[in-house]
Amino acid sequence: MNFVRVFVNLFQFNRTNWKAVALCFIAAAIFWIFNSFNKKYAANIRFPLRFDYAQDKYIPLTALPNEVSLNVSGNGWDLFRKSIGFKLPELRIVLQRPTDVKKIVASSLMPSFSEQVGNALQINYIINDTLRLQIEELDTHKYKLVADLSHISFPEGYGRISPVVILPDSVRLQGAKSLLHQLSDSIILVLPNATLSERLHKEIEISIPNADAIEKKPKVASVMFEVGPMSLFEFYASVEVLHSSAKVSIADSVRVNVRIPKFQEEKFKAEKPLMLAVVDLKNKPKGTYHLRPKLKGLAPYMEVLSIDSVLVKQY
Repeated sequence: MNFVRVFVNLFQFNRTNWKAVALCFIAAAIFWIFNSFNKKYAANIRFPLRFDYAQDKYIPLTALPNEVSLNVSGNGWDLFRKSIGFKLPELRIVLQRPTDVKKIVASSLMPSFSEQVGNALQINYIINDTLRLQIEELDTHKYKLVADLSHISFPEGYGRISPVVILPDSVRLQGAKSLLHQLSDSIILVLPNATLSERLHKEIEISIPNADAIEKKPKVASVMFEVGPMSLFEFYASVEVLHSSAKVSIADSVRVNVRIPKFQEEKFKAEKPLMLAVVDLKNKPKGTYHLRPKLKGLAPYMEVLSIDSVLVKQY
């Protein structure tokens, strides 16, 4: 009975008793933690990773790995500090010829990483099996900008009455050599759908494939042209034959329909006789052909709407 009474008295609500018990537990926990952390353990730790190469000459096509996981052994305190990122060393991989390295086998990095992690930790193995890289030569090219007006329309009797002006007229692209060489010589600026009856002045974003991997300077360009009343004209142009190696039977003239700015009518009437419909027979054997001539002497302000084809007999 005395033992039961003592046990019950111990756990009765007594602040002095509970404080003593709590302090005992805290002291025991601290002693256990310090004792445990002084032992040697193994753990997986992620280390930040950096690749050293001439970044002014090379560029990665895909993002390079920015960390590597190592299984390391060491004192509990050291492992704890490293696992929470305290004084965690950044591991470096030096690439002398970046374009030649497509993959790095993890086991080959052990000597270098062992030196970099220091004496406090010992690397047991590298968890990442293989590091894959895709680095290419950095290249720079200038490309001409061209406007695509196929989505632009005009009310009846209206049209474009000036040349298309693009400012700037070119874009400087910097990126991986293979990506730049896939592009054509000109970058197309696609204007959105619109029906215009007045002057256009619009900023268009320069869009290219693989845009995230290529630096553009500038990123936008301005497209401008004037819109005004237009006149339609029909006339006949004399036919000129080029590179004929035999007798040719062909019409003397063809019908042409053009559209011109209204204010250019007088100039057009003066220049109309100078235009020729050219038929090129280069490398064509004897025979009969339906060919569409090309108009020679076309002024910049003229837009050809249609030109008749011609029947050519070469014999």
